[in-house]
Amino acid sequence: MAEQSKITKWLQDKVFNPLEDKKMPVMQHLFEFQARLTKVVVIVALFFVGTFFYADTLVQWLRIPLQNMFVPGDLEWIPTDLPKIPFIFLSPAEALWQNLKVAALFALVLATPYILWEIWAFVVPGLHVQERRFVAPFVAISAVAFYLGLGFCFFFVLPFALNFLISYGVKAGFIPQISIASYVGFSLWFLVVFGLIFEVPLALTLMAKLGWVDAPFLKKYRKWAFLGAFLFAALLTPTPDPFNQCLMALPMYFFYEVGIISAGFFKKKPEATEEEETAAASPASKGAGALQPQAATSGHDDDYVGVP
Repeated sequence: MAEQSKITKWLQDKVFNPLEDKKMPVMQHLFEFQARLTKVVVIVALFFVGTFFYADTLVQWLRIPLQNMFVPGDLEWIPTDLPKIPFIFLSPAEALWQNLKVAALFALVLATPYILWEIWAFVVPGLHVQERRFVAPFVAISAVAFYLGLGFCFFFVLPFALNFLISYGVKAGFIPQISIASYVGFSLWFLVVFGLIFEVPLALTLMAKLGWVDAPFLKKYRKWAFLGAFLFAALLTPTPDPFNQCLMALPMYFFYEVGIISAGFFKKKPEATEEEETAAASPASKGAGALQPQAATSGHDDDYVGVP
């Protein structure tokens, strides 16, 4: 215990004191972070218990895009012309491990609002009042955007990608036999990446609101963003084929363009405008100051007797 207290004191004196916050010591920030992280882990673990209980059902639900296409007009799935594809596993623990992965991902997805709320509660004391007004809605909208990305991928991207790739192999004369590990890894990775892709406009808008970037800056690097989208897609796609890269890169660049438009609407106000708003917000004080000389003048007029 003595050694631990010495280490803690050394960290506080030598490392954290230069970063000291006027309102809260750095060590207290770390303790708060530890407490909130513990709460997040507990909540995710509770969700994981429930999702693991229904892991087999979730895997079957994740299998729907494999041999079905979603029809938006009818709001229903229709089967494709692909032959029935059974799942196989190539190692004794593969099926159990995939159930754990699926349960863990769905637990994180279900706990996303609470995780974002804990992040917000941790950072809000360090924000100004003006920053809190727009950061709070961004935290809420980010959860909605992530869910929209998951839904878009599940209902549209995954069925299209799987149908194209498997049809190509079947027409080439190959027999489709997909291991549960490869399919779950492919599907979960696509879902997570598209959930993050839907956050791109929100991230660009937040950076524009904070003054880090603006619409002209984003337009200037539009070509590099297009190239970067394909580079990121090449790194993020679970397969090296250009088809999946295009499926991921084109939406990524599309949302970059959406972010440019949003950054133009929600750009940071210049300092002069903020000063003018502050001055306009207190006209009463100016009016009171302007009336004081008049009151003094009227007082002199009342005291003046005049020359007979």
